[in-house]
Amino acid sequence: MKLFGTDGVRGKAGDVLDVNTVLKLAQAVGIYFKKHSKTKKILVGKDTRRSGYMIENALVSGLISVGYDVIQIGPMPTPAIAYLTQSMRCDAGIMISASHNSYEDNGIKFFNSQGNKLSQSCEKEIESIFSNQALIKDEQVTDKNIGISKRIDDVIGRYIVAIKSSFPKDLSLQNFRIVLDCANGAAYKVAPTIFEELGADLIVINNQPDGFNINDNCGALHPRILGKLVEEYRADIGIALDGDADRLVVVDEEGNSIHGDKLLGALGVYLKDENILTGKACVSTIMSNKALEDYLNKFDIQLKRSEVGDKNVVELMNKLGINFGGEQSGHIIFSDTANTGDGLASALKVLALVIKSGKKVSEALNLFDLYPQEQYSIKVTEKIPLEEIKGLKELQAEFKKKNLRENVRYSGTEDKIRLLIEGKDKDEVKDAMKKLVDFIKQAI
Repeated sequence: MKLFGTDGVRGKAGDVLDVNTVLKLAQAVGIYFKKHSKTKKILVGKDTRRSGYMIENALVSGLISVGYDVIQIGPMPTPAIAYLTQSMRCDAGIMISASHNSYEDNGIKFFNSQGNKLSQSCEKEIESIFSNQALIKDEQVTDKNIGISKRIDDVIGRYIVAIKSSFPKDLSLQNFRIVLDCANGAAYKVAPTIFEELGADLIVINNQPDGFNINDNCGALHPRILGKLVEEYRADIGIALDGDADRLVVVDEEGNSIHGDKLLGALGVYLKDENILTGKACVSTIMSNKALEDYLNKFDIQLKRSEVGDKNVVELMNKLGINFGGEQSGHIIFSDTANTGDGLASALKVLALVIKSGKKVSEALNLFDLYPQEQYSIKVTEKIPLEEIKGLKELQAEFKKKNLRENVRYSGTEDKIRLLIEGKDKDEVKDAMKKLVDFIKQAI
C-alpha cells in the first residue's frame, strides 16, 4: 500500500487519515524504529488543527502498544520537532501537520534520531510492515512492556534558544518594525517570543488558532493582507510563516512579496560574502527560475537542482557537502542550523542580511529579474504514469527546441498534476503553457 507522498503521509482527516489507519501506521513505525532503538522514546508534536487531537491519540496508542514511550509536546513548528528529536536523544520524531493545506487535511511527518526526514527506502520498509498484519499482531506487547506517554510543556525554551543563537550576537532588531503573520499555526507562541526577545518592534497577526483557521486566508500562501498591514504600519518588513512554520515568505516595506528565488539568490551571495557557504554552491529544485542560476554564477556560485520537496533538497545538500539550499515556495535550509526547512531560522538570516546591507528590504533582496515563468495545476482522479501519456514526450521535445524549460510532475501531497514552462519571451511562454494545459486536460 502506498502511504508516503513527497513529505510524509497526508490526506483528509477522518477519511484518508482515519483513526484505524493512523493507529496501524504508528505500530508499523514503532516496529521499524525498534530495530535501531537506543532510548525507546519517540517525540510527538503537532500544529493547531482540531483533527490533531484525534491523530495524536491514535499515534500514541499505536506506539505504546508496540513498546515505545512517547513524549508529547503539543503545538510546535515542524523544524522544532526535528531539532528536539535529536537534542532529547529520541529514536524518532513525529510531526502531525498538513503544512500549508487547509484545516480539513492533516498529515504525519517522520524524523530519525538525527532529526532528518526518512529516506524512500525507510518509507518503503514502513509501508511493508504496515501491510503485514501478522507481523503487527506479533510485535504488540503486554504487561510491563507496554509503553507510557507523558506530556512536556517546557521544551519550547530549548528551541527558542537554538534559533536565537543563529542570529549574529553583534546585531539587534532594536527599532526594526516587523509585521509577523503566524498563519494561526504551530508557531503562534514561539515566533513572537523569538522576535520580541531580539528587540524587534513587533506587530503580530493571525496568532489566535481555533482549530479551523490555520492557513485560512493568512500566512505564507496568502501574503496580500500582510502586505497591506506592512504599508499601514510603516513597517520595515513583513514575515509570513505557514501552518507548521517550515516555510517563509518575506514582504518588503512597500507591501510586495519577495519571490522565493530572489530570496535564495540574495542569501546565497550573503553567505558567500560571510565566508560560511560551503561547496561554492547551493541547492534548489527543478522549479527554480533559470535567472537564479545565472545570477549565482556571476558570483562563482553553482546551482545544483534536486527533485521537488525540501527532503530532496536536503539529501542533495548532504551528498554534495553543501550547507545552503531551498525551494522557491519558501522552504529554506541552513544545515548548520537545522536539518529541515525552518521559517524562523530563515527569517533571522534574512534580517541579518538586510541589517548588514544598510538597505531597505526592497533593495537588499530584489537583486535580479526573473525570466517569464508560468505554473499551472490540474486536479486529477488518477495519476497515470507520465511515460504512458501518449504525445507528451513529443510535446516536451518541441518545447526544448524553442529553448523553453518545462516540467510536468504529479504533486506528492495532493491529487494534482503540476506544470511549469519557462523562457525569455513572455508571450511564447504563455502560448506554450496554454498548449500544455490543453494537451494534459485531453490526455488525462
